[in-house]
Amino acid sequence: MTTKLPPTKILLAEDDPNLGQLLQEYLTNKGYKTDLAVDGNAGLKRFLEGSFDLCLLDVMMPKKDGFSLAKEIRLTDKEVPIIFLTAKSMKEDTIQGFKAGADDYITKPFSMEELLLRIQAVLRRYQKTAPIHELPQSVFQLGKYTFDFAHQVLTQNGTPQKLTSKEAALLKLFCENKNQPINRSFALKLIWGDDSYFNARSMDVYITKLRKHLKDDASLQIINLHGEGFKLLVDE
Repeated sequence: MTTKLPPTKILLAEDDPNLGQLLQEYLTNKGYKTDLAVDGNAGLKRFLEGSFDLCLLDVMMPKKDGFSLAKEIRLTDKEVPIIFLTAKSMKEDTIQGFKAGADDYITKPFSMEELLLRIQAVLRRYQKTAPIHELPQSVFQLGKYTFDFAHQVLTQNGTPQKLTSKEAALLKLFCENKNQPINRSFALKLIWGDDSYFNARSMDVYITKLRKHLKDDASLQIINLHGEGFKLLVDE
């Protein structure tokens, strides 16, 4: 019998409530236990009270900025990996971040996939590789279709259909949440970066395209959830 590994624990300090919640939901969905702190002081309190495998710190925060928080974390733990989230890209800020004890940094705006890959790379350097079930899946079986996200190809009966990047990102989200509701705003922020009216109309177009791609399998259906979002129904 194999022993189930405990989930990797991440401390997320981010003062933007929308981004903080989005990141927390995304990382939790990927199998990471994620604690969210809304300012630097709260982040330090959470860190001192808990045990974390990685810290994800926003640089510009009220009460205590990310650099100061990292320095205080390093006073009690010199090993825990730290990644900075920053809107700044100046060389001086990067140097300051590494002096404060950072292992990596990522500049806003960033994609969720890039952030996930950076987290995994830093954890591997610390020989704390995430369990296999936490690694992002690339190939999905969906009814009579095979979906290869990495190559953006949907295959049916040996016939490949090339998807656009937005189609592929949406289909991957559906595959990861089969028979589960997907919040409209969450999907927009995850894939388009914001939930503006223009992007919402764009997503509707891509949802229609995905329905056409999947129309040959009656066991698959993308439905609208009024006032909430969408759901991919899979008759398994």
